[in-house]
Amino acid sequence: MTDAVPVKPAATVMLLRDSGEGLEVFMLRRTNAAVFAGGMYVFPGGKVDEADGEGDEGFVIAAIRECYEEAGVLLAVDAEGHTVTDGHPALDHREAVYQGHVDMRALVAEHGLRLATDQLAWVAHWITPKGEGSRRFDTRFFVSACPAGQKSHHDDNETIASMWVRPAEALTKWSAGELALMPPTVANLQFLDAHHSVAEAISAARAVGIPPCILPRLRIVDGQFTGIILPGEPDYDLFD
Repeated sequence: MTDAVPVKPAATVMLLRDSGEGLEVFMLRRTNAAVFAGGMYVFPGGKVDEADGEGDEGFVIAAIRECYEEAGVLLAVDAEGHTVTDGHPALDHREAVYQGHVDMRALVAEHGLRLATDQLAWVAHWITPKGEGSRRFDTRFFVSACPAGQKSHHDDNETIASMWVRPAEALTKWSAGELALMPPTVANLQFLDAHHSVAEAISAARAVGIPPCILPRLRIVDGQFTGIILPGEPDYDLFD
């Protein structure tokens, strides 16, 4: 299968928190009108912009920026290493960052902060299959603890609902057809479900090192799409 759709770099962050019932992750529902993943529940994320930079740093900055834009959570710390909390003036520029009028690096510098790039752990790497649609992404998935003093909320623009959910609960709802999830989201929820706390999940993510790149393929039979095939599955090499 040939595909002329360019692959764009993207980044996603799984915000984590501990609760009385165990580890929870923040998820957003994308608007049904979205060109990519419409109606799906996802983690905050999006494509790497030119202003985010290049290479490894660009992915991390993009993850932090998208987290701010879509979840309203700014992963930044002050000179003493304290995380930003609700009421901080740096949190007043969410829309301006989304519109591209304010640069993330300039925003934190203005308020004597630094982006908490060291708090993100790269845990997974997926590329959208050929033939998936009009957009393809080379996406890095990160995990990070959600700052305790910040409330998360969806943007009511690209995303129309949000929730904190235990990974096991999200997977159960997905299995029952109650939650629309993409294969990378399912795989990352399964990773999280194996851990009982934020510290444990982040430690496991850091232990991954450089994650292997996962490139799913579309199973097309008689011109009809019948499912996604992952590397290692028996018929993976039969479809390209």
